[in-house]
Amino acid sequence: MSRYIIRRLLQAIPLLIIVSVLLFALMRATGDPLATLGGRRQVRSADRERLSRLLGLDKPIGLQYLYWLVGNDWTTIDTDGDGEGDTPGQLSGVLRGDFGTSLVSRGRPAMGIILERIPNTLILMIPAEIIVIAFSLAVGVYSALRQYSLSDQVITAFSFVGYSLPIFFVALVSMTLFAVKFRQWGWPYLPTVGMFDPQVGKTTSQVLQHMVLPILSMTIITIAGYSRFVRSSMLEVIHQDYIRTARAKGLGERTVIYLHALKNASLPLVTIVGLDIPFLLGGAIVTESIFGWPGMGRLFLDHVTRADTPVVMGILMIISVAVVLSQLVTDMVYALLDPRIRYT
Repeated sequence: MSRYIIRRLLQAIPLLIIVSVLLFALMRATGDPLATLGGRRQVRSADRERLSRLLGLDKPIGLQYLYWLVGNDWTTIDTDGDGEGDTPGQLSGVLRGDFGTSLVSRGRPAMGIILERIPNTLILMIPAEIIVIAFSLAVGVYSALRQYSLSDQVITAFSFVGYSLPIFFVALVSMTLFAVKFRQWGWPYLPTVGMFDPQVGKTTSQVLQHMVLPILSMTIITIAGYSRFVRSSMLEVIHQDYIRTARAKGLGERTVIYLHALKNASLPLVTIVGLDIPFLLGGAIVTESIFGWPGMGRLFLDHVTRADTPVVMGILMIISVAVVLSQLVTDMVYALLDPRIRYT
């Protein structure tokens, strides 16, 4: 297993380089970082050539990528023409652990901005993922064991409806019902914007209250899809010969279902969850935007619209590394769940 892990990590290096090249080229094609330099006003045309030279944007894109990867010092930028530098910093290179200085949040390291938002995203996404996995397994197993029954048909109908709903529709409906209508009816209502009420402060109670609606919006759709995978996998497994053998040995039904059947039926779910986990770091762009949650998804949207390459590339590369590591962990979980799988 150790040799397999080392080999996979070494194979990931050229893969990440290729991914970074593609992402860097796309970022350069999506917008002009000199349009406003992250601000609200246009950069004067007289300053564009100087800024382009200082930021290395006048170089070929291959050389720009090399600067981004291994580093290239650049001087302080005077953005308002007063003779004083307004954006000090150094584009130090990803290989040295520095994604550069943000153009939007001037003078601040891109990695520092990202690290501030990651905890906010994980506070929201980790509970959501736990709820999704728990409910998907419970609903999928229950539905499979009662195939074609009334409860199975009801669950199937709700699953298809839930899976077909767009996330923004679920979010807006939940806000209307649990915040607006509940308040009109004089019932306890839920907050809709931010992580906490500024007048109260960032307390545990406030954060928990503000988490309810975003998590509800995300989990409804995901549970609907995941539960269908679990149901189909369980239906395939419970008719296998080894399940009939386990029952013939006199094992209890719960032991047969949860120890023998579910263990093997969960492999497809492990694959899906393994693909989803890396994107926990990326946050939920639509959900965080609607509910004003200050996470990675909202950060990405705010900076990609202003072509802030250091921050956006930092977010995308963190997600890329997380994908590689998550797939490696997924393969290891396969070996734990299915003893027939061996890696050398």
